[in-house]
Amino acid sequence: MATQFEIDGMRIDRIIEGEYPFMAASDFLPGLTPELLAENRAWMQGCGSLDAQDFLVLCIQSYVIRTPHHNIMVDTCVGNGKHRPTRPIWHEKTDDHYMRALAAAGLTVEDIDFVMCTHLHVDHVGWNTRLLDGRWVPTFPNAKYLFAEKEFNYWNAEHAKAPVFPFQDSVLPIVEANRHRLVSSALEFDDHIRLLPTPGHTPDHFAVAIGKGRDAAVITGDLIHTPVQARYTELSMRADVDPLQSAATRRAFLERYCDTDTQCCTAHFPSPSRVMVKRWGEGFRCEAVG
Repeated sequence: MATQFEIDGMRIDRIIEGEYPFMAASDFLPGLTPELLAENRAWMQGCGSLDAQDFLVLCIQSYVIRTPHHNIMVDTCVGNGKHRPTRPIWHEKTDDHYMRALAAAGLTVEDIDFVMCTHLHVDHVGWNTRLLDGRWVPTFPNAKYLFAEKEFNYWNAEHAKAPVFPFQDSVLPIVEANRHRLVSSALEFDDHIRLLPTPGHTPDHFAVAIGKGRDAAVITGDLIHTPVQARYTELSMRADVDPLQSAATRRAFLERYCDTDTQCCTAHFPSPSRVMVKRWGEGFRCEAVG
């Protein structure tokens, strides 16, 4: 399983926290009818995105981009020691999978210059922080953490109404340590990295485009979770804050990169997680790379 590849002379590492059957496909995608699932079961199982019990197989991972200027981590998975009672596989984790994967890539926590969170959901912010002497502190002590401003403000307001645990233990400690930077989701970060607004899953979700003068690759975040959503872009997942906007964003994104040489580095597709987008009838097909 390839966890390292090159894009335009830049090395990218997948830092995998876990890969496993996650949830029944029909629960994860409320619009996926039994008939539609039956029609697509064979190819979904063939590409590894569906298991024999009709559970979607998801990968939980970060991407580290080594540009000529910086080491940039995109998303930080679930994390250890976090209070996640509604998701037992994530609750109070103590394993060393993530840190071993980081070390296998030849990196330490001190080597990361920037952390970019595509959005502030539980499985994209967890390793932002670690527990030290009873306090949550930045895991990557030398990094600036970039949060989309509208996204941050939305979750800050939600947290004021009722505790949002991932925001409380994985985002606010970064702010308290003054390691954060609120940015536009359309930020031109530098000559190799750009943010692309891709709202719908959350209010100010962004994707990360990689390449000098072109989108050689794009890290998708959660604008798409599983390949069947490419064939049927209207299939929004259960946690999308705006399912209609999510569907429109997904179709526009796939249309933009369809039949180009841009590699889409997905957050949750099963390994190898990188795909090229091709036309498939009224929808799209994701062809694995690597």
